[in-house]
Amino acid sequence: MNESWNPPEGSWASSAARRRNMQAIRSRDTKPEQLIRRLVHAQGLRYRVAARPLPDLRRTADLVFRPSKVAVFIDGCYWHGCPEHYVPPKTNEGYWSDKVARNIARDRDTDQRLAEAGWTVLRFWEHEPSAECASRIAAEVESRRARPTGGGRQGGSD
Repeated sequence: MNESWNPPEGSWASSAARRRNMQAIRSRDTKPEQLIRRLVHAQGLRYRVAARPLPDLRRTADLVFRPSKVAVFIDGCYWHGCPEHYVPPKTNEGYWSDKVARNIARDRDTDQRLAEAGWTVLRFWEHEPSAECASRIAAEVESRRARPTGGGRQGGSD
């Protein structure tokens, strides 16, 4: 690799190594997501992965149960500002702290828009026990399936 790499004007990357590291971070199919998905699937529930709950909203949930209107997000502690585990960056502090603050604001906006559209939003931190997350997801989906919807399809698979 070219270690004499210079970041483009206004780049967030403080070095070539940092750039490679940041590009390797997954935005979907993380280990916590995969484990929770396997546990939810084992309970007989079916869902969409990395899908938009609302077609006109350019945001994706990690698991989407469309007929039940349940959207699940498994948030990374760093990227979403976990109160227990978030550690402010040591380099390029202004950029990364602002980025996390924007992520948190976007998360709240997403929650509000989905709630206004009749969706239930479930958010979990990546460090939460996967089995507990899966149980809460299953309970919410089953609860929403059991409610009369006033004309929509009842029951069925998600």
